[in-house]
Amino acid sequence: MNEFRKMTRPTHSSVVLSANTSAPNTALRLQPKRHVPLLLYGALLFCIGIMAYLTGVLLSVPRYLFGLQETLYGIQQNLVWYSGVPIILGLALALADLLIFFDSKRFGTPVRIIPLTNRGVTIALTAYNDEKSIADAVADFRAHPDVRRVIVVSNNSVDKTFACAEAAGAITFNEEAPGYGRCVFRCLTEAVKHDDADFVVLCEGDRTFRAFDIEKLLAYAPHADIVNGTRTSEPLREYSTQLSTFIYYGNIFVGKLLEAKHLGRSTMTDVGTTFKLCRRDTLKELLPLVNPAINLEFNAHMLDVALEHGAVLVECPITFHPRMGESKGGNINNWRGFNVGMKMIKGITLGWKKAHE
Repeated sequence: MNEFRKMTRPTHSSVVLSANTSAPNTALRLQPKRHVPLLLYGALLFCIGIMAYLTGVLLSVPRYLFGLQETLYGIQQNLVWYSGVPIILGLALALADLLIFFDSKRFGTPVRIIPLTNRGVTIALTAYNDEKSIADAVADFRAHPDVRRVIVVSNNSVDKTFACAEAAGAITFNEEAPGYGRCVFRCLTEAVKHDDADFVVLCEGDRTFRAFDIEKLLAYAPHADIVNGTRTSEPLREYSTQLSTFIYYGNIFVGKLLEAKHLGRSTMTDVGTTFKLCRRDTLKELLPLVNPAINLEFNAHMLDVALEHGAVLVECPITFHPRMGESKGGNINNWRGFNVGMKMIKGITLGWKKAHE
């Protein structure tokens, strides 16, 4: 019998399900968890090396077409030859993180189960000139049985967004400071004031997301402080949305960079989605740590800060629908999406203060 107990005793790497099953339905206190993100730096160096190599190869075209043999040959040779340096260094850093340090970075993060004693949800919707959709969005979320209230924060809308939201039964606020980050921050700040709901669901008022996905988010809630909705599951994504192919895969790429930065902490495929569920207690600790002045890349910033301070973050596939009205965010076109993505990469790698400057 003693031998059997030794064989079945869970090890440090085992999934722990029972340790927190009797814990209260509150968030764990956030604490900074810093480490050197070798995989992140390795991935970036590898990409830089590949880009340098391809640039060197492509210079053959103008070199032969326009007779620039003497001008471009030396540049081309150096790019192709020295591109191997960041490629090899990047691979070395990535392999070191994956093969040597990965287990230590995952250590101490067992599966967490905190039973939901209060499924109450406060919905916080961002809105900017969404008069065509906001009333339907408010009605949709208010009809869900777990929703206690719907808050709408209009970011200086010049149409009837504010009046339509109020008429539909939402608690309405106007955030005068312009910017997506300011609007999201105001949404979350107003939502955490209500203590009859343990959860806050952040969303948009343009009908791209629907209330029935709250059930999915709550299903993951026992395991996490933040449940981030991901729009990257193809069967759940409408054929025609503002998420172009370029932005779709760019979003996944940036998500994987964030995952590499916090290796062993989470799986990330969508850093641009607004739709997410947060524990109210977690938000109360997280809000003083984020910078609301950060604009369209605020969601990536918020997730990065949450992971950096030890929040447990799980992704959940959600449905994604065409928006009603015109897009005003980072999905207007591919060029704007590229700029937002580059700012996200800058913030993730260099720090959000530098990215905001």
